[in-house]
Amino acid sequence: MTAADTIVAISTAPGPGGVGIVRLSGPAAQRIGEAVAGRTLAPRMATHARFLDTDGAAIDDGLALRFRAPASFTGEDVVELQAHGSPVVLRALVARCIGLGARQAAAGEFSQRAFLNGKLDLAQAEAVADLIAATDLRAARAARRSLEGDFSRRVEALMDAVLAIRVHVEAAIDFADESLDTLGGAALRERLRQAIDQLAALRRAAERGRRLRDGLHVVLVGPPNAGKSSLLNALAGSERAIVTDIAGTTRDLLQETLRIDGVELTLVDTAGLRDAGDAIEAEGIRRARAELARADLALALVDACDPAAGRAALDGDVRTAGHWLWLHNKADLLDGRPALPADALYVSARTGEGLEALHARLLALAGAGAGADEGAFSARVRHLDALAAAADHLSRAADELAAERLDLAADALAQAHAALGQIGGKLDADGLLGHIFGTFCIGK
Repeated sequence: MTAADTIVAISTAPGPGGVGIVRLSGPAAQRIGEAVAGRTLAPRMATHARFLDTDGAAIDDGLALRFRAPASFTGEDVVELQAHGSPVVLRALVARCIGLGARQAAAGEFSQRAFLNGKLDLAQAEAVADLIAATDLRAARAARRSLEGDFSRRVEALMDAVLAIRVHVEAAIDFADESLDTLGGAALRERLRQAIDQLAALRRAAERGRRLRDGLHVVLVGPPNAGKSSLLNALAGSERAIVTDIAGTTRDLLQETLRIDGVELTLVDTAGLRDAGDAIEAEGIRRARAELARADLALALVDACDPAAGRAALDGDVRTAGHWLWLHNKADLLDGRPALPADALYVSARTGEGLEALHARLLALAGAGAGADEGAFSARVRHLDALAAAADHLSRAADELAAERLDLAADALAQAHAALGQIGGKLDADGLLGHIFGTFCIGK
């Protein structure tokens, strides 16, 4: 890509539709758009036009809109040709534009140009793709807030705070003979503590945003014959997993995507955790433990008739997940119901008992309860990784500051600042940009 390029692409969804849009962006957009429309296009006015091919024959008629740089989505001259949504017509318009000097846009190239021209930061550009891909209203609202800069502003405020602390620390290095306390050390440590707390709150909010965007990754674990596959079938509403009385029936991961009240759940049934009977079952158990380590939630099934044995066998594995919930299955076989702790529920995969309460717990964890999306913004794993790295660096900076190792504290603060800068793309390499925008759809 060069700044002199003019790009073109279909910017509406694939397939037939009432209206389809072909978008041009770049220095030749006006010239090409006016050649196709056969008339002059005034800025920010919808102009009815007959779109013409090379021989002057009509391809279609519709509306043409011109946006003059920098007042456009990309910050460049932009023309949009709105025709009937026939794929044949839209492809013909793209071919005509290419014949006049444009080139086919790469995936995400319009948004990438918006980023490079300062119209969006990187988090906002990613929010464009998240808004397009949103599968429910909560996720769409969260993506919209990120696009409007809610997430970016919080990150920038934190970056400003970290930078101010770093400047103070580096200034204090020039007075190495002085005690840090004589140079405002107490106030400096308090500012760093506040920054750490601010970052922790931002991480929690970003994790909620990530769940709204990606859904919840839930892993079913338990000893053999605890009822994991039966519960999967009950939640899915169909016979997705094989259920038998033979221990070790499930030997590999079985994944099912569910939607509960608009929230997407990736539910994974795993092999029963026990001493493996053979090499195949051992591999299934290894995969189950690996899946647990990256799960948002572990649903740990134990036999309600003997829960203590199940908890003892599973406790170490279950705690490797982000969160966990103990499910006392086969509750329909109990004569009495001893009270359970807050992290446990009675369920019956056979009768459906307790599934409503389980749904409510899943929705709460996904951040989808009543009013839970208020103020939420969309976030990605990349953002969470950057925030986690920044948290590690700030923690190290606090330790170094306490020991008055100012050079090391300044270095840790610089690394925290750089990690935060990756979120908005202000301190990032070109390679990351190509990876991110390459995941966008063509025409965006």
